[in-house]
Amino acid sequence: MKISEILQTNKLTVSFEIFPPKQDSAYDAVIGCADELVRFDPDFMSVTYGAGGGTSANTVKIAAHIKDRGITSIAHLTCLSSTTSEVHRIIGELKDRNIENILALRGDRPKDPDFVPPGDYRYASDLIRDIRESGNFCVGGACYPEGHPESGHKDRDLDNLKLKVDAGCSFLTTQMFFDNNMLYSFLYRAQSKGINVPVLAGIMPITNGAQLKRTIELSNAYLPPKFLALVDRFGDSPEAMKQAGIAYATEQIIDLITNGVRGIHIYAMNKPDVVQKIVSNISDIIKAAK
Repeated sequence: MKISEILQTNKLTVSFEIFPPKQDSAYDAVIGCADELVRFDPDFMSVTYGAGGGTSANTVKIAAHIKDRGITSIAHLTCLSSTTSEVHRIIGELKDRNIENILALRGDRPKDPDFVPPGDYRYASDLIRDIRESGNFCVGGACYPEGHPESGHKDRDLDNLKLKVDAGCSFLTTQMFFDNNMLYSFLYRAQSKGINVPVLAGIMPITNGAQLKRTIELSNAYLPPKFLALVDRFGDSPEAMKQAGIAYATEQIIDLITNGVRGIHIYAMNKPDVVQKIVSNISDIIKAAK
């Protein structure tokens, strides 16, 4: 099923994201994680794509496994480090597996200072257009409530986001954020630019202090005093930080649903126990909102 159809039908969607293993030896463990998450009956699940395509084969396999378990899946596809032929090979594999949904991303720049991109794709909008011309896919894109770290200006970032939507993007998923007011402001500004596709709120439960540095690098996220105080108080106590991080994410989600946000996308980080606790915390809220 296409995610665009799910978003049109459901008053609220709750979805999860997992990532493939870096080593094939860990594949079975990730499949076990996916099976655990399927038990929580998400509206769909997404599978990320490694930088440079390093985990692309497993992305397709895991997305197909999720689909075979009866849950709609979406496979990520990045383009900065890929040639057109490489991208079309992955698109062909997704077609063969009857996967109808792709999250089209430019992808992070490799840390190698000597890296030179192939040049076939410069922006995610190029990839979105190519996917739409290559088959009957539902294509999603990413957005940054606080602006992409490389954009330099929020208005410029929104102009680039509009290019994605105009290229054929059917919905957007936000990068993580920790202050819901940042999302509400973003949604208002996006609508003023004519960006009217559904936006899913990406929630990252921070369950250990070590996640924080990488999180900031990825998302350009503002960390409100309440969140910083939580990390400062519990960051050195793993179990306490895990519980506090789950509680903070739960509180965020409740506020989002209360204020009419219709899509909650949980970055599961391959931790089904964390997702289980969050979903358990809001199970009746989800039922009432749906």
